[in-house]
Amino acid sequence: MNTNYSENNHLILVGKVVSEKSYSHEIYGEKFYVFNLEVVRLSSTVDIIPITVSERLLTGLDLSIGKKVTVEGQFRSYNNYENDKNRLILTVFAKEIKECEESEENTDEVTNEVVLVGYVCKKPIYRQTPFGREIADVLLAVNRAYNKSDYIPSIAWGRNARFCENMEVGTEVKITGRVQSRTYEKKFEDGTSETRVAYEVSIASMEVVNKEVDENKEEEVV
Repeated sequence: MNTNYSENNHLILVGKVVSEKSYSHEIYGEKFYVFNLEVVRLSSTVDIIPITVSERLLTGLDLSIGKKVTVEGQFRSYNNYENDKNRLILTVFAKEIKECEESEENTDEVTNEVVLVGYVCKKPIYRQTPFGREIADVLLAVNRAYNKSDYIPSIAWGRNARFCENMEVGTEVKITGRVQSRTYEKKFEDGTSETRVAYEVSIASMEVVNKEVDENKEEEVV
């Protein structure tokens, strides 16, 4: 069965450009750039999300600071080796970007949604906050073309967190949520610390993918 990677990992963001684009890297002669997008939650909290975009999508596109744009693409990861240490870097890989008309103010529009289908690749970590809120950290491996995978940190809350507590490694799940950013302090052995930004998916809904059911459905269709 052919895998539809666009369905495995699909994301849409609507936000405001808050940084100038800068050169990132080049692959087979194609240049890629990065910029930051500010996305506001319903709670008015702001997430600052890094966007990676090909030069092909930049023709005729105004990405000046303050511009409101819609980004469709995928939430991806890659390993950055620095000082003999491996660090997981996350970014939104844009497949389409378009400018939003200021007059098109729609309060019902989806401004931050990601759908992922992947495999639990690490035992979920379930915990409770001092106020009794239930949380589970889930690392999801999402298949990509050319035998690659994206490793996406995700966080579940409440009932979803309890559901994850006893989930086995290798379980295939479909999650829907939002990409969020948060700052934290990284402490080093010499006593110094550094403020860093982490990116993850906040899970709104989750379901286990039942392959047997899917295969039966396909047989019925055929």
